[in-house]
Amino acid sequence: MALQSPTFYVESSTCRKLGHLRRYHRRMFSYRHAFHAGNHADVLKHLVLIAALRHMTQKDAALWVVDTHAGAGLYRLDGDYAGASGEAAEGILKLAAVHGGKGVEGEQALAPALADYLQVIRSFNKQGQWKIYPGSPFIAQHLLRAEVRDKLKLFELHPTDSGVLAANIAQLGAGRQVGIAREDGFEALKSVLPPPSRRALVLIDPSYEIKTDYAKVVATLRDALQRFATGTYMVWYPVIPRPEAHELPRKLKTLVNSFRKPWLHATLAIGQSEQVAQPGEQDRPGLTGSGVFLVNPPHILKAALQQALPQVLEALGRGRGKGQVVETGGG
Repeated sequence: MALQSPTFYVESSTCRKLGHLRRYHRRMFSYRHAFHAGNHADVLKHLVLIAALRHMTQKDAALWVVDTHAGAGLYRLDGDYAGASGEAAEGILKLAAVHGGKGVEGEQALAPALADYLQVIRSFNKQGQWKIYPGSPFIAQHLLRAEVRDKLKLFELHPTDSGVLAANIAQLGAGRQVGIAREDGFEALKSVLPPPSRRALVLIDPSYEIKTDYAKVVATLRDALQRFATGTYMVWYPVIPRPEAHELPRKLKTLVNSFRKPWLHATLAIGQSEQVAQPGEQDRPGLTGSGVFLVNPPHILKAALQQALPQVLEALGRGRGKGQVVETGGG
C-alpha cells in the first residue's frame, strides 16, 4: 500500500546530530542508516529484495519475512540525516533522474526488476517527487499479502531506531501481520526458525561497524541453516578495505557449499568519484561498493539481475573501480 502524507518520527537533538556528523566523516559510514538511506547500497539491496519477494509471493502458501536489523523503516531524503551525507544523490535520486521515466515513455526498455524497484519506491512518494525512501521493513510489508496471512518480523536493538520503527509501522495499520521487537537480531532469529508456514526470506544486514559483526553473520547463517535449511537467506555487506569484509563472501560460499545449498552472489561498485576535493576539504571517498549473498535464491533471480544491474551501473557508475558481478554456485 502507498502511504498518504505520512508523519515522520526523527531525532532532532542538535548535539546528537552533530556528534553523528563528525563520526560519519571520520569513519566512512555511521551506524545510523538514516545517513545512508537511498544510496547505491540500498539500490542494490532493495532491488534484489523486491525481485526475490515478487517471485516468492506467487505461491499460495504464507510467507514469513524476517529483518534482523530493521532500522527506522522509513526515511526522508530531504531530512537532516540523509541531507547531511547526500548519499541518495548518488543512489536513488540519480537512478530516478536517468531511468525514472524511461519505462513509461518508452525511451528505453528497462529491465523488469529495475522498473519494479523504481515503481515500488515511487509508490511511497507524491507524483514527480522522490523525498521519501522506504527501508526494507516498509518495502517488504508493501509486497506481502494479507489474504494468505504473510508475516513480517522485525528486530532492531538501537533504542532510538526501534522506537521510530514502531511509530512508523503503526501508520500502516497492519495489525498482527507485522511484529516488532527491540532485540539483537542475530540472537532473536533463532526464536522464529523454522516458521509455521515453512516458507521464509530472512534479511541479515547489520551495520558492520563492529568488526565482530562479520563473524556473527557467518555463525548466524550456520545456525539458521541447521534450524531451517530450506529458507531463503539474504546477507548484505559493504565492500570496504577491511580483511573481514574481503573474506566474508568466501566464508559464506564455503559454509553454504558444506550444506549443499545453492547460492547467488551479486556486487555493485559505483567507483571512485571524479570530483576533486576543494582546497581545505578532506577527501572522503565513502562507501563505493556493496554486495548481497543469497542462499536458496529464487531461480529467476540470476537472469533478472544480469539484466538489471548493467542498467543500474550505467546510471550510477562514476570512475575507477566501477563494476557489477552476478555469480551463482552450490546446490
